[in-house]
Amino acid sequence: MKNILIVKMSSIGDVIHALPVSYAIKETYPDAHLTWVVEPPAYDIVAMAACVDEIIVFEKKKFRSVKGFLQNFLPLRRKIQARDYDIVLDLQGLFKSAAVAALAKAPKGQKYGMWNMREGSQLISKPVVGPHCHDHVIERYLDTARAIGCAVKEVCLPIRVPEREQQLTRQIVAQAGANMKNAYVVLVVGASWPTKCWPDGHFAMLGDWLYNHGVIPVLVGSGPVESQKAAEIAAKMDIPPIDLVGKLNFKQLAYLFQQSAAVVGGDTGPTHLAVGIGAKTVMLMGPTYPRRTGPYGQMENLLVVDRDCRECMKRACPLGHDCMAVIKPEQVEAKLKALVPALNAVTI
Repeated sequence: MKNILIVKMSSIGDVIHALPVSYAIKETYPDAHLTWVVEPPAYDIVAMAACVDEIIVFEKKKFRSVKGFLQNFLPLRRKIQARDYDIVLDLQGLFKSAAVAALAKAPKGQKYGMWNMREGSQLISKPVVGPHCHDHVIERYLDTARAIGCAVKEVCLPIRVPEREQQLTRQIVAQAGANMKNAYVVLVVGASWPTKCWPDGHFAMLGDWLYNHGVIPVLVGSGPVESQKAAEIAAKMDIPPIDLVGKLNFKQLAYLFQQSAAVVGGDTGPTHLAVGIGAKTVMLMGPTYPRRTGPYGQMENLLVVDRDCRECMKRACPLGHDCMAVIKPEQVEAKLKALVPALNAVTI
């Protein structure tokens, strides 16, 4: 194998889950040149992957108008066709990824994809129905690697954080009033679906409990909605937490997770990043499937909503329930006590 193309553009969590495929490929084909097509929001994640040799950015927004399509199609095609690929893996399985896979030059029959491909993508790439097609999504992605001869001896997220980003993270945390040498727990406050979000009041109670045990609560997230959520959490706490929402890129966030005592969050990209890099992570889940996207390798740290309607896959609850409120702060505290020795000290 000389050249391999992976097409996995979004979302953040899905791109993180797909990264072990790059490691599996390099395990078996160490001299292969691995190219990855990704959308801008997930670029930093792929840029940290030690096994990816080249990144092609697909700027989907630029293709939404006729003018944009005409201006950007040829440059994108030139980038994709700059190499002849031995294998193409479409790990997105949608029309947009099928369009990219169709442009790539590869021998007939050497384009593969996930078993549940949609939107016509199965007409371009051959769906791989592997032994893990109903297991965790990481294993589903790895089935495509197995289909091209990869042994998959180790499941690894091959992420490395540049030294400059490590230094910048320390500076940002210091400016926010904390020292990364002290014990801290990162709280991922938001998620892409409202039904995935843990209540502000629960986060506030957990934050106060952490402070009472000599551990600093650090809030992370992105965007105005999560900034407002962080402000509301802080307003409910006795002592304001360290608020880093919107202040870190993914490289810096990865380093913050690496150095943390633990991470708490829902089924969302940053929490999956924490799990992937080996941070001790308590994941809270309600509307989504733990078997598919639970904390891979840390399922013992998972807390699932105790409702019959869990795993509904609804972005908004049609019954008006605050599903995630069922998971109480005391349950998270118990999980954290098992992970962080400092939390077993006497309460202040």
